Amino acid sequence: MKKVFLWCRRYLSVTFLILIAFVMIVLFFNDNSFVKSVEYTTRIKELREEIRDNEDTLRYYRHMNHALDTDPETMERIVRENYHMQRENEDVYLVE
Repeated sequence: MKKVFLWCRRYLSVTFLILIAFVMIVLFFNDNSFVKSVEYTTRIKELREEIRDNEDTLRYYRHMNHALDTDPETMERIVRENYHMQRENEDVYLVE
């Protein structure tokens, strides 16, 4: 046991131990730690993929909105399909 103590005293200084403790705190136990940084980077990648997916949907609905504003046939088709509206002289059957 005495040999281990002498070895530690000879090769490990107090400043080195403080430096190691500081590095460990910064890397693992801090709010800006390496582990949290990796988690944040992963979350950012997931959110960017979600944004990419939602941009496709946004483009589709913008196109549909423009078509509704400019084309009466498109408006009639969408209203009839989504709201089950009908003309006076026709019957609508819903099949599910």
